[in-house]
Amino acid sequence: MLFNKTGAAEKRQALRDGLAGDTILRVPGAFNPLCARAIEEAGFDGVYISGAVLSADLALPDIGLTTLSEVAGRGQQIARVTTLPAIIDVDTGFGEPMSVARTIQTMEEAGIAGCHLEDQVNPKRCGHLDNKSVVEIAEMQKKLRAAADAKRDPNFLLIARTDARAIEGLDKAIDRARAYVDAGAEMIFPEAMADESEFEAFRKALDVPILANMTEFGKSRLLDAKTLEAIGIDLVIYPVTTLRLAMKAAIDGLSAIARDGHQNNILGDMQTRKDLYDLLRYEDYNRFDQSIFNFKV
Repeated sequence: MLFNKTGAAEKRQALRDGLAGDTILRVPGAFNPLCARAIEEAGFDGVYISGAVLSADLALPDIGLTTLSEVAGRGQQIARVTTLPAIIDVDTGFGEPMSVARTIQTMEEAGIAGCHLEDQVNPKRCGHLDNKSVVEIAEMQKKLRAAADAKRDPNFLLIARTDARAIEGLDKAIDRARAYVDAGAEMIFPEAMADESEFEAFRKALDVPILANMTEFGKSRLLDAKTLEAIGIDLVIYPVTTLRLAMKAAIDGLSAIARDGHQNNILGDMQTRKDLYDLLRYEDYNRFDQSIFNFKV
């Protein structure tokens, strides 16, 4: 945290520059700030902050129960520890158009590089569940216009997500996406595409960048980054992957301790103290106070 000198404006510019290139941007989800640090160390292009993950972190289902302050606070904690641009999920915007405008400015102040706003009716649900409902196009356009007007940094990326594919069909979902671009959306996030052909249809229909969601156990076939890049997709997110990995490992480890009465058999599954300290950049803090790091692991 002390040594991250890359400001929010620089991160937003980096995201814009990346989207202007020919290579797809790969953006895993971070369930906490330390995970964001690991994403950067692994060489990815950005950090994604998922609404579903933030809800799960609070032991809540992804049905719009989180608040603006909770999401912005966690977003700021994650964004500040990495030099990578962070994209955040703001669900349906936490209210009507005026509230959406406040949401955009709050995310800017939190150091976020961009956000996506969805067209579901609140209370919303995970985009890969059935029986969703979407608002009228005109209502979503009002929110997007309010969001675009509220931006103070022109490089803050405004992404419109549409969940209409599963409700109204592919063609009408594309029509919505066009209307959302007309209202100020700078990128389209078509949720729950079934396969390559549906992504290709969006790509052919739109001139703005397109985001692909490669979430596990959902309605979309998991496509590799090269396939998506060949289609013309600009950015791919892996929103819940790190949380799923971490929780599976934690539950398996707890089961082993409950069974064995000790953790000796699972030490090899753990991050070592040294690796943790390296990720935390423990030694860097010694520049400020030699007494902080005066030992060897």
